[in-house]
Order: sequence, then C-alpha cells, then structure tokens
Amino acid sequence: MIEIKTPAEIVSIRKASRVVAEVLLQLKSRVKPGVSTLDLDRFAEKSVRDLGAVPAFLGYRGYPATLCVSINEEIVHGIPSPKRFVKEGDIVSLDLGAVCDGFYGDAALTVAAGEISGGAKRLMDVTRRSLEEALLKVRAGARLGEVSHAVESYAEENGMSVVREFTGHGIGRRLHEEPSIPNFGRPGSGPVLKAGMTLAIEPMLCLGRAEVIVKNDGWTAVSADGSLAAHYEHTVAVTEGGCEILSIVGNG
Repeated sequence: MIEIKTPAEIVSIRKASRVVAEVLLQLKSRVKPGVSTLDLDRFAEKSVRDLGAVPAFLGYRGYPATLCVSINEEIVHGIPSPKRFVKEGDIVSLDLGAVCDGFYGDAALTVAAGEISGGAKRLMDVTRRSLEEALLKVRAGARLGEVSHAVESYAEENGMSVVREFTGHGIGRRLHEEPSIPNFGRPGSGPVLKAGMTLAIEPMLCLGRAEVIVKNDGWTAVSADGSLAAHYEHTVAVTEGGCEILSIVGNG
C-alpha cells in the first residue's frame, strides 16, 4: 500500500530531507584527494546530529556507518574505512539519510575529486540530468512507469547503462516504503501517482555495462566490468502540478 502523507507529515519529511541536503552540501567541499572515507562518515554523523536529526543508515539492517561512500566502480553502499582514501581523479558517490520527528529523508550525489576524465564527467552529467528528467514526469495523475522510463530513455540515448538491481522507493515513517521505483520501465505502466505521495528517486548509471557484483562485505555493490558508476537521488513530494523537491537547501 502506498501511503498518502498529510501536510504535517510532509513538513517532517521536508525537515529530515533538508538536514540531508545541508550535510551533503558540506560534504561536497570536503571530498578532496587524501581524505579518508571514514573521515567523511564521521563528519556526516556529527553534522546530522548537530542539526537535530538522527542518522538513518547507521545500524539499518546492520549497516555500520552513517554515510555510504562509493568510489569509481562502486555503485552504492560503499562502507567508509580509515584505510580507504580519495585519490585525484576519483568520482565519489555520497548517499545519506536522516530521521526527524520519526520521518525520513534520503538523498545522494556524486562528487569529482580534483580533475576527472571526460568519460567520468559525462557520466556524472548524464546521471544528474536523468534524475532531472524523471522529476519532470512526477505529478498527480501520472503513472510511475513514466518516471522510470524517463531515466532509462535519457541514459540510453546518451550511451549510459542503467543499474537494475537497485531502485528508488517510497519514503516516510520508514526509510523504504512502497512503491519500488526502478530506473527503467514503460510509460503508462505502474501505479498512478497521487498528491501527498513521498518518493526517493535515485538513478544509478554506469559508463560500461550495468551488471552488478556485491563484494564480500555484503554491502558494497560494484559494476561487474569495473566501469565507473554515478548516483544521484532526491526525496520529493508529489503535488497536483508536479513535485516539490524536499532534499534541497532553501527549497520553499
């Protein structure tokens, strides 16, 4: 069952999502060659708590950190480590969640560490734009397949492959709610969106093939062919005329 949130509940989801957005904005400037992924995680946890929220990922299904830090061929769920350092030319995906007043917010972005390759830059641009294209399809009365298809069509038109093993999701009192939101699909398919639904939409694209392997840590998902991956995500609320992006600093 897909929950319709009340205006008061959306206020709380917006609050949690803005914490996530603010911390990601701060983290973006800290992704530099030489920083350890554990340092990024520690900064994220302190910042989330300082803003009056609770880390959403820490302990979730046994995940051991506040932040997911996925570098280069790592698609999602990279575990921070004191032994893993960002290097010049890396692309670093940061995925963060927070809880405020019992409601969740979730967002992700990919950051360049120094000068990156042309292919990496294009991958990041296409992934970010595929999310923007998906958000343009979110409105009351649309079907979810239109949102999913927007990611897939934009990615493939621009030579990128879509990761199919991981999806976006509904969000609210729980981090993962219905519906599942794949980054591929057919227009006209899927549930009809209604005002008050809250969704976390998150394209994950690869520069090469999109097959996935999960590493021995049980969390870190990497591209099977070692190709670069990028990840962007926003939490949004469906409105009659479109959507409100909740996970953005200063959003009205």
